[in-house]
Amino acid sequence: MGFVSQAKKGVVWTFLQQFSVQLINFVVQIVLARILLPADFGLIAMITIFIAIGQSLSDSGMTSSLIRSKDNTERDYGTVFLTNLAVSIFVYLIVYLIAPFVALFYNQPILTDLLRAFGLVFILSSFYVVQLAKFSKELNFKSQFVYQLPSVFIGATVGIYMAKNGYGVWSLIGLNISQAFSFALILWVFYRWKPKLIFDKSVFRHHFDYGYKLTLSGLLNTIYLNLYRVIIGKRFSPANVGFFTQADSLRLFPVNQLSAVLNKVTFPLFASIQNDDRKLKEAYKSALRLVLSITSAMMLILVLIAKPLFLVVFGDKWLPSVPYFQILCIASIFLPIGTYNLNILKVKGRSDLFLKVEVIKKVIGVISLLVCIPFGIEAIVWSLCLTNIFFAYLNGYFSGKFISYPVLEQLKNSLSIIIVAILPFLSIYYLVNNIVDLSNRNDLYLIFIQALSFIVMYLPLVYIFNKPLLRDLKLVLKR
Repeated sequence: MGFVSQAKKGVVWTFLQQFSVQLINFVVQIVLARILLPADFGLIAMITIFIAIGQSLSDSGMTSSLIRSKDNTERDYGTVFLTNLAVSIFVYLIVYLIAPFVALFYNQPILTDLLRAFGLVFILSSFYVVQLAKFSKELNFKSQFVYQLPSVFIGATVGIYMAKNGYGVWSLIGLNISQAFSFALILWVFYRWKPKLIFDKSVFRHHFDYGYKLTLSGLLNTIYLNLYRVIIGKRFSPANVGFFTQADSLRLFPVNQLSAVLNKVTFPLFASIQNDDRKLKEAYKSALRLVLSITSAMMLILVLIAKPLFLVVFGDKWLPSVPYFQILCIASIFLPIGTYNLNILKVKGRSDLFLKVEVIKKVIGVISLLVCIPFGIEAIVWSLCLTNIFFAYLNGYFSGKFISYPVLEQLKNSLSIIIVAILPFLSIYYLVNNIVDLSNRNDLYLIFIQALSFIVMYLPLVYIFNKPLLRDLKLVLKR
């Protein structure tokens, strides 16, 4: 199969897999949010940092090394599988032992049992991460879609059933465990290929040497992103953590789906042209132009419709999330810039530089967080937003050197795209707040009319000011 054909099929099946899986999970979260209390989501958010750390340590960045490596053998897959499994069991034992101290830190006794139960997820995930790496390596997202979809339905059914029968916060645990268990079971029963129980020290050193730096980078990122939940949970209440978490999850849903679809395809494809800097730069610019044009419009629409959206989707008990959501939507506009810049470092094999960049960013981010704590949750959220925007271009400063794409050129190109989306946003915001009275309209009408008005204004501006995007879209549609 040709390079372009692979890319086409990869995008199509990744879109189906990513969109369907995440859409189902998103709908389930909405259903659960209407049944459960914000405090239930807050309790889970308090322990998410430990689960995320456990999963990062279990993988050790070795699956990324599998995707990047040119020729993998059964020894590669077997070694990475056994390493992941052994490390995940060891990490779970540590999490099991520290669970009471976590509960004591937050003064929430229930967290002991919640953390011990939730921790089983990263043991279960060690049974399918190598298969996922193989799917990505081969751009075989069709198989991933076919095998993963049933497990998503199983997890959704279990979570909603438990919520409706009064299990409260345990519904969220049940959803995650049943989904991970069923996915692992389906792969091992129905997928013909299975990793062999082979361990090779030299293979381990090869993948570990590349992966451990990515693991450390991932750990720093995980700790940093979840630090906001830890601080809010410690200084405020579980409900406040729930409000922040719901806002963060909702703003990430649309941009993550689009980015993840292209990420899962572009990382292996970028890796295949890693030695041709000119092609790599053009591929990077095209991917970023397409994603940024869509995400900037999408996130600014969400800022406009935030309040009626929360009322329709979650109900009025979640309204305190609205200001956090609007601030975080601004940060999401710049998310693809940072992500694609880091992918350049990864495909160039510079996991050492990747780690250094992450250390610099996290030091800056933690200082910013500590400064803002005395000013309340909204100030904390603003610090997260502004530092993320700065980090996107800091990533670009380092990655741009490898593909002759300086950060100032990146800044100019990206802002020219974002400004096109800001113009209709400002126009609609001014009209709604100063001229047109929509106070008596229902929430669905407000969502529809503001979103439609934005699109009607935005598309002509794209046609006038963003010709390269139209060429990219034409090329994609033609293919």
